[in-house]
Amino acid sequence: MSLLQILAAGTAMPSRLDPIELFMQADIVVQIVIIGLVLASIWVWAIIVGFGMRMGRLRSKCGAFESEFWSNGDVDSLLDGRGRKDNPSARVAAAGVAEFRRSHKTGLKDKEAARARVAQAMEGQVALESDNLADRINFLATVGSVAPFVGLFGTVWGIMNSFFQIGIQENSSLAVVAPGIAEALFATAIGLFAAIPAVIAYNRLSNSVNGFEARLTRFADRVHAQVSREMEAV
Repeated sequence: MSLLQILAAGTAMPSRLDPIELFMQADIVVQIVIIGLVLASIWVWAIIVGFGMRMGRLRSKCGAFESEFWSNGDVDSLLDGRGRKDNPSARVAAAGVAEFRRSHKTGLKDKEAARARVAQAMEGQVALESDNLADRINFLATVGSVAPFVGLFGTVWGIMNSFFQIGIQENSSLAVVAPGIAEALFATAIGLFAAIPAVIAYNRLSNSVNGFEARLTRFADRVHAQVSREMEAV
């Protein structure tokens, strides 16, 4: 075998893309971009899994509390003893009951005003519960909108570096620029890999939050109707 054949065999091009090799050969700036995007993608999936499990637990807890709320005649013991701190439905009911008691304590001189205050107290608590849930998924929206541009920055930097190498080597052949361009485009691919699941998950989880808010609103309306009946009986 001639020397040329030996060298050709030793420097044979890979038959498929190797992400690890692309990362290791990339410029330091591109590597930093890729690392940041990979960490963002990991955090996105952690939020997706964690939020899904949390929503499942909340639905179960709220369903159990609401069923017991309507079947239990002792509201005081129910609100004080059944995980009120980590149960959105319990907190909504507690807000309405607390406002009703304050109005009843001072005398129901204006029942319509008292009903309005009870409704406002529960509406405010429903909005607070919804905001607390939505705050957990805002990171998904940020990644979905920013990650492609971060990846594009890494791509632009890598392509600039490839052109710089052309100037140094005074050779514009595809063999010179192709590896650098491949490494640069890899950053864009990682950016899309982080952004696409984040956008899809944000839309899905936002719908879940809106549905949960609607559920709390319906429960608050039923509590308000019950409080109004009790006010009429006073």
